[in-house]
Amino acid sequence: MWVPLAAELTPDHTVIVPDLRGMGLSSRPEDGYDKKTQGHDVAGVLDALKIERADLVTHDIGNMVGYAFVAQYPSRVARFVLMDAPLPGVGPWEEILKSPLLWHFRFGGPDMERLVAGRERIYLDRFWNEFSADPKAFSEISREHYARLYAQPGAMHAGFAQFAAFDQDAIDNGVFVAKGKLTMPVLAVGGEKSFGSTMAVVMRAAATDVQELVIPNSGHWLMEEQPVATVAAVRAFLDKQR
Repeated sequence: MWVPLAAELTPDHTVIVPDLRGMGLSSRPEDGYDKKTQGHDVAGVLDALKIERADLVTHDIGNMVGYAFVAQYPSRVARFVLMDAPLPGVGPWEEILKSPLLWHFRFGGPDMERLVAGRERIYLDRFWNEFSADPKAFSEISREHYARLYAQPGAMHAGFAQFAAFDQDAIDNGVFVAKGKLTMPVLAVGGEKSFGSTMAVVMRAAATDVQELVIPNSGHWLMEEQPVATVAAVRAFLDKQR
């Protein structure tokens, strides 16, 4: 999903695109899927690459990991872009949980894993279809790619573990917010047909300098549905005051 943005930025930026713990080609430990722990994972990646400070661009559960990283290492992030997913325990979280579209937040465990095993594509198509403004925007090539990754041994278990950690994430985020809001510039991006302006509402509960942006004619999958508009917006935000 990050290819269009990486292609735009690589001529004049060092671009790092890590798979989160348990996701993609990263290892799948049995625990550590709370976002506070994964925030330390991000710090470890930067340490290994000898990068002290960076801009951070995140999407979906990446927002949650990104926030946990920034809250614990605020001096290491110059600008923070979050795209189309809320933060557990922050802002209108309890109201967001009431949406019937988000039943998957509580879907997981051994029986659910057995239900999905061998049917990963069916399960994932639901997200790509229901969370898109136009499901055709999420290409067949991308669908096949992600379905293969989630069909790997332990991959779906790790995916469910990300959601199972939300209650702990909410507790941890409450502690982070209580210690003080983020002060670096934040761009809160929502798809018009998805979280939209709610992204800015969420982030104003956790940060002091928040710019709101709604991408027209897009659902949740901003980089797949409206890559040109999304890349241009992120690029413009990152280029400010350079």
